Amino acid sequence: MPELKASISIENVVASATLNQKVDLNSVVKGYPGVEYHPEQFPGLVFRLKRPKTATLIFSSGKMVCTGAKSEKEAKRAVVKVIKELKKSGIIIISKPELKIQNIVASGVLGGMIDLEKATYTLGHAMYEPEQFPGLIYRMADPKVVILLFASGKLVCTGAKKESDVFISVDKLHTLLEETNLIFYE
Repeated sequence: MPELKASISIENVVASATLNQKVDLNSVVKGYPGVEYHPEQFPGLVFRLKRPKTATLIFSSGKMVCTGAKSEKEAKRAVVKVIKELKKSGIIIISKPELKIQNIVASGVLGGMIDLEKATYTLGHAMYEPEQFPGLIYRMADPKVVILLFASGKLVCTGAKKESDVFISVDKLHTLLEETNLIFYE
C-alpha cells in the first residue's frame, strides 16, 4: 500500500453502441435541427447533450460512439438518452443497443517526484525519450493500460475498459515506484 494516496480523476469515457439497424441521419436532422451533420466533411452526425455533457456520433450504419462522459454509468446514461431522443423524433429503434466501453482516460497525481531515468530501466515495458516527450510511457500488462508518467508525479492513464482498472493500475504502479525507491516525497 503506497505511503500517500494518489488522487485520480476520470477525464473521459468512450463508449460504442450498436443499434443493429440503419439510421436515416437526414430524418434525425429534421427532428433535431441542433445536431451537427456535414456529410461532405464527415459521415457521422454529432448529437450533443447538456446533461450528461457528452457528444455522441451517430452513423447511418446504426453504430454510435459516445465521448465526454466522466464515468461508465454516465456514458451508458448518455447513450440511452440519445436513443430516447431519436425515438421521440419518430425514428423506430427495434432492439436494445449493445453498449461497450472502449476506453477510459484518467489523470492522477502521486504526490511525489519521480526519477524517470531510473524508472525506465527498473519498470520494464517503459519508454522514456526526454528529447521527444517529457513523460515516461509505461505499458502495463495487467490491467492492460498505458500510463504516461511525469517527473512531477502527475500521470495520465489510458486504455482501461473499466473504471476499476484505472484505480488498480495506478495503485500497482505507485506501489512499485515506492518499493523500488523511485518516488520521493517532499
